[in-house]
Amino acid sequence: MAAQFDIPTEQVVAWRRHLHAHPELSYQEHQTADFVAATLDGFGGLEVTRPTETSVVAVLRGARPGKTVALRADMDALPLTEETGVEFASTVPGVMHACGHDAHTAMLLGAAQVLVGLRERLSGAVKFIFQHAEEQPPGGALELAEDGVLVDVDAIFGLHVMNQPVGSVIVPTGPASTSADGFWLTIKGQGSHGSMPQKGIDPILVASQVVLALNTVTSRSIDPTHMAVVSVGMLQAGDAPNVIPDTARLGVSVRTTDADDRATVARRCEEIVQGVCDAYGAAYDIDWVRGYAVVDNDPEMAAVALAAARKIAGDAASEGPGTSASEDFSAYTQRVPGAFLFLGAGTAQDGLPFQNHHPKFDIVEDCLPVGVGTHVQIVLDLLDDTQEEAR
Repeated sequence: MAAQFDIPTEQVVAWRRHLHAHPELSYQEHQTADFVAATLDGFGGLEVTRPTETSVVAVLRGARPGKTVALRADMDALPLTEETGVEFASTVPGVMHACGHDAHTAMLLGAAQVLVGLRERLSGAVKFIFQHAEEQPPGGALELAEDGVLVDVDAIFGLHVMNQPVGSVIVPTGPASTSADGFWLTIKGQGSHGSMPQKGIDPILVASQVVLALNTVTSRSIDPTHMAVVSVGMLQAGDAPNVIPDTARLGVSVRTTDADDRATVARRCEEIVQGVCDAYGAAYDIDWVRGYAVVDNDPEMAAVALAAARKIAGDAASEGPGTSASEDFSAYTQRVPGAFLFLGAGTAQDGLPFQNHHPKFDIVEDCLPVGVGTHVQIVLDLLDDTQEEAR
């Protein structure tokens, strides 16, 4: 790593392990926010506020006036029982930092500490956003954005640890994540004895046809060069093998990266459900859930982020595709130019084959200084006017 400043790696690792051992769910990050606020206060030179009960914002004002750059980390955990076996595993039953938000928070704390020491080099301000509730729509980003956290912000950046080579940095050009929609579907048939199917309307048969038909939406209604996913992740019906139940319930996840595709997929799903149910004489209730929008990386900010990442990670930093997962960082990029990056935290070759949101998800902590360094370098490239290469 080629950072031209000192990174408190041991402290960042310690922060990450403390946070990992004490996870809190979305909108419940009280102890986490208290810990972050107290840590930031300890650095000195920061204006620390609490825009909500479980979020923290700190502002560092440079030696000279200028633009404001925001850096964001999310802090909430997931309702999972940890299975990593690490010595600093979750101490909270049924709650785990399985998505890496503990690492995000620790890295942003590290960046704040470093930048406090570099204040005299900065023309402008840095806003550190420690956000609550990324995992639960409508999401903490939307709440903070609507409360005005971006009013004075000219650009915003965030990063996410992913299952990719340790210390690598991928900067997507264009969509960095997908929109996250979905629906709950209840198919209403008519129950009957299993030996007398002609006396009823079998909701399981109807649901099966719906599942098969939904799998044609992306293959026959969406441009093959576009990313789109329709996944039926839940089908529940019946309690006994010789009883045809009255209802069947499905849960469906929809991901797209294009606004027109988003509308098309929703329309085709509704048409398929109605058509299949009508054909079999069944009724239905459908409840759509509109989730996070696409994170669209601003081309100029993506270029800034990539240049900064290459100064830290060298050839391990590159342009690349976004993720098929979703992120509420979109609430920020819809309002100000920004870029979202992906930091490699380990792969199967490191003994970590498990993706984010798995109860065995873990990271190789060697990635942490790369994340800290990238945060800091982005700010220096935008606000440090004491260097010849400063923007």
